[in-house]
Amino acid sequence: MNGTAAYVMKRRVGRRIPRPRFRAACMTNAKFPFPAAGTRLGRPAALLLLAALAGCAPSKGPGVINDPYEAQNRANHETNVALDSHLIRPASQVYGKILPPPVRAGVSNFAGNLSLPGYVMNDLLQAKIADAGQNTLRFAFNTIFGIGGIFDPAGALGVHAKRNDFGETLAVWGVREGAYLEVVALGPTTERDLAGTVVDTIVDPVNALLPKAVRGYPTVFSLSSALNSRYKYNDMVNSILHDSADSYAQERLIYLEKRHYDLGEPAPAAVDPYEDPYAN
Repeated sequence: MNGTAAYVMKRRVGRRIPRPRFRAACMTNAKFPFPAAGTRLGRPAALLLLAALAGCAPSKGPGVINDPYEAQNRANHETNVALDSHLIRPASQVYGKILPPPVRAGVSNFAGNLSLPGYVMNDLLQAKIADAGQNTLRFAFNTIFGIGGIFDPAGALGVHAKRNDFGETLAVWGVREGAYLEVVALGPTTERDLAGTVVDTIVDPVNALLPKAVRGYPTVFSLSSALNSRYKYNDMVNSILHDSADSYAQERLIYLEKRHYDLGEPAPAAVDPYEDPYAN
């Protein structure tokens, strides 16, 4: 079971929360003296600018949901629910029923193994030396003895992956979370995590080492692994996206609680809308 699914199992999914008040986004007309993004210096400069803008909007404080773009987020959420209904869920059912469990597990293991160098990169950026060592050991062991990561002998020995990403790196560096976002085809995120996702995608150690002709293969395996997860946790995902009274608020709460839990930050407030505010 992946981290999000395990976390959801431990939480009461049926809570509702009121809509947060809107706040003004941090916008500026200032011109930045960065080189063009297509130049050699442009890409690192653009990434640094993106990371800086991720924390541009002022934070509303610990435990408070910051969702100033809720109207647009809800529209994007409806699009994502429709995508799940008409594309992702049917595709996952076909994927899960055609391929036997050992094959699906092997594909997911292989995709997970390809993610480990990225974890190591972020471990080092956060000075998590022990986690970097464990992820490196797991990658080397499974690559050699697990036939490129198709099998997971390291996991059988208790050497499990320590998940990490550049969004967490930005948090460790002090970049604020920014506003909550729902992105079409990507799902729930925040301004900081969206910047982290972009950086993780562009600065991928595996893609940097692969020949150009096969650089798209890791993405194919990652998408296949995502279909497998959608198939495995079908009932849970359906209960959140399709059976909740307010699936947007439900998904937002679960995402933010899980993310804050991973980062050791205060969880967002979950208020009972039927509670009497004047009760003692």
